[in-house]
Amino acid sequence: MDNLKNKGGRPRLTAGKRSVKIVSRFTDDEYKQILALEKELGINRSQIIRTRVLHNAEMIVVNSKELIGHLDSIGAEMGRAGNNINQLARHANVIKLKGDLPPAVAEKFNSLLESYVGMQGVLEMSLRKIIRMMAK
Repeated sequence: MDNLKNKGGRPRLTAGKRSVKIVSRFTDDEYKQILALEKELGINRSQIIRTRVLHNAEMIVVNSKELIGHLDSIGAEMGRAGNNINQLARHANVIKLKGDLPPAVAEKFNSLLESYVGMQGVLEMSLRKIIRMMAK
């Protein structure tokens, strides 16, 4: 048995090793809340408590899978809106070439497009903030 060779593996931690254990007692309701958070967020109890106590008690812990699903649906919806705008612009150009496009319709389209672009910019900034907060 003394001839066993170390196969390598993960190197031993020298700094940041979690060696101190803290025992805490919870009521049944508190423990059920922790279990629900653990199940909902997909992270273990230790990580939940560590995050809440050490990093920021006010920080909202979010289910990453659910958030990514919502962000994905927002991106898909933005893509569909962009396609609709392109179709409307193409149709307006065809009508304009025929000379049948009333100026009021063109002005209304331009103002709505401007509004959409502004909202899209705000949405992009909000999504970037969410992604930055997730990285912390």
